[in-house]
Amino acid sequence: MHTESILTHLKKHGQLLDADIAKGTGIALQDVRNSLQELSASKAISTCSMTTFKNGQPTEGIFCRIAGYIPPAAPGRKPGVKT
Repeated sequence: MHTESILTHLKKHGQLLDADIAKGTGIALQDVRNSLQELSASKAISTCSMTTFKNGQPTEGIFCRIAGYIPPAAPGRKPGVKT
């Protein structure tokens, strides 16, 4: 299905809500949720359910990230490093 494009998007952007993945990849939200269930079952990603509030209205979503993936350090000076 869309699992490869979702994994690529998560590697590029880090942890995201399912709605943000759908918007960023152009895949329908229900298809994203189905793919996230498959990826979670195969232990490729970690997920948790999240409720956010917009204008006082609750919105249910799935927050997910690549399982065991540590992104490379950003270039440049790091806080607390003395030169």
